[in-house]
Amino acid sequence: MNPLLKDSFQTVHNTLPFNSIKLEHFLPAIKEEIQNVKKAIENLKKNKEAPCFNNVLVPYETSAYKLGVIQSCFYNLLHADSTPELQNLAQEISPIVSEFENDILLDTELFKKVEACFINQDKEKPALNREQQVLLKKTYNMFKRNGVLLSTDDKLTLREIDKKLAKISLDFSDNTLKAVNHYYILVDKESDVEGIPENVLSAALNEALKRKLRTENEKKWAFTLQAPSFLPFMKQCRNEKLRKELYALFKTKCVNDEFSNLNNVKALANLRYERATLLGFKSHADYILEERMAKSSQTVTTFLNKLLAKTFEKAKVELEELKDFRFELEKKREINPWDYSHYYEKLKMKLFNINDEMVKPYFKLENVVDGIFAVAKKLYNLEFTLINSVEVYHPEVTVYEVHDTAKKKFIGLLYMDLYPRATKSSGAWMTSFLDQGIVNGKDERPHISIVCNLTPPSKEHPSLLSLSEVTTLFHEFGHALHGLLSENQFKTIGGTHVFWDFVELPSQIMENWAQEKECLDLFAKHIETGEVIPAMIIASLKKVDTFHAALAQLTQIQYGLLDFGWHGGDPRSISDVVKFEDSILKPLSVYELFPNGNFSCSFGHIFSGGYSAGYYSYKWAEVLDADAFELFKERGIFNQEVSSKFREHILSKGGSSDPLELYIKFRGRAPDPDALLRRQNLL
Repeated sequence: MNPLLKDSFQTVHNTLPFNSIKLEHFLPAIKEEIQNVKKAIENLKKNKEAPCFNNVLVPYETSAYKLGVIQSCFYNLLHADSTPELQNLAQEISPIVSEFENDILLDTELFKKVEACFINQDKEKPALNREQQVLLKKTYNMFKRNGVLLSTDDKLTLREIDKKLAKISLDFSDNTLKAVNHYYILVDKESDVEGIPENVLSAALNEALKRKLRTENEKKWAFTLQAPSFLPFMKQCRNEKLRKELYALFKTKCVNDEFSNLNNVKALANLRYERATLLGFKSHADYILEERMAKSSQTVTTFLNKLLAKTFEKAKVELEELKDFRFELEKKREINPWDYSHYYEKLKMKLFNINDEMVKPYFKLENVVDGIFAVAKKLYNLEFTLINSVEVYHPEVTVYEVHDTAKKKFIGLLYMDLYPRATKSSGAWMTSFLDQGIVNGKDERPHISIVCNLTPPSKEHPSLLSLSEVTTLFHEFGHALHGLLSENQFKTIGGTHVFWDFVELPSQIMENWAQEKECLDLFAKHIETGEVIPAMIIASLKKVDTFHAALAQLTQIQYGLLDFGWHGGDPRSISDVVKFEDSILKPLSVYELFPNGNFSCSFGHIFSGGYSAGYYSYKWAEVLDADAFELFKERGIFNQEVSSKFREHILSKGGSSDPLELYIKFRGRAPDPDALLRRQNLL
């Protein structure tokens, strides 16, 4: 029997039986479960009883739980451990899933049942609780927002658009993964790698051997676009020509090469616009923002432009500071994008006597993992226990049982997949194999996963992380806590199923702990001496955190406004992707733009990752996290009263209430918009 179709996987905590799952199982399992969902929907529609929450919303909500597990398994593998065969299968599965979703959401008869529940909700006996009301409203709006009221012809048009969007989004993602894996530069002079960390050089030697670019006895180093290779190289390589060469590959990938996404970018933007206008909206952004905290395009652009006004001139001052510093060193003032990281690291060392290599010995990966678990224990009484009895999709994946020691309760499972590989998409993310929810009267606890591309260990060196990588791990762990601590009745509004400009609050607030002495003392111990990270280094790290904060923030504002350039209006007249992006970024940039460079063509967040018209969410949530962490700083970063309120009103509630209401319940007031600027010293 197909293992994906079993009622119970008969594994520990009913986890996915990865050892038994084969590629050929996915398509028949998805097809069969689609038919099962359709049968459940038909039974729902045939019910002659007056429509009510229990005979419409509950069976509708629960009908696709099994299908959701199968899809989560497939798409998580597609991003975390992909193969050409998986990618080809995705091209077959995605249109089937898209068609099925439209079959449901365009079903007028089904919508009438939902609409009757929505109209008559005040007559429900017993009265609906808050979570039931939210689910009903969300479901009703979902049908309307996805075209159920369209004419027959317009519904056919919508179906075609959605099929195309599903396929092109996959094409975009596949091209980006292939490009990151394809490009490299080969360095064969030892003088050109002087100063680059030993563990990075070791990995580059192995990469060159793996690519058959050197023999066992040769010393040649292959540096790639994978973050653990690219970032240290840009920071430490002294040869400007080589820095520019690798930067050029990064900046021009997926533009005019064999992995080009030029046409995919235009197609996705145009199709999203066409879909939004078909549904009665002025733009894709207006469609998206109807269900966001920000509510409107004007609110977002005003927000980003206010940040820009506080940031741009300071960013120019920061760049001039770096130019002056280079002139001191080399009698040359020019700073190009491929120079910035290199001279920033040198200036940081001069001003604060700190660099990545000084802190890495304190951040052995295993210790950092222990550290995030220790933080969760002090804040939320959580205990993480490594278990080996759960089947995993790759040998590098580890799994932890999570228990609440105070409540003596099993909370869920945490999968961790932390190292880069050719089969994994770039970046870092949290996802789930199983969401929390009440199923058949039982609280089904979540199976959450963190996927990263952190510096891997080698035969010669353990995995030692930069502070940026430590922060990334804390960030994704914040998302994981949001998923793990969910206490909701319905899966579709639990955990991280919240407005996307709110979902980054739990993740971004966790980053704050990574620079607090009281937290670092728990785990940041020197790999050789066991010495706790000195207070002097922590003080320097705090200073560095706001050093050149304007330039860092300017980049995020640029991405947010670029996103709205594509999605905030009518993109159909855009013929040249590179020129269009340049027209947006040039007035916002303190650098000369790289010739024929383009970020849109690999901007996975907005073109394949669900953040279209939503990239601003990172800065929006950063305001919330800065304001929220001020309360922790006032009362103590491990204050139980504050952490309990954060858990109760933010982490456990999912999308069961309006996010602003939840925030006010936690904070006692609305967020202070100046909190972020205070933290960055930009007021």
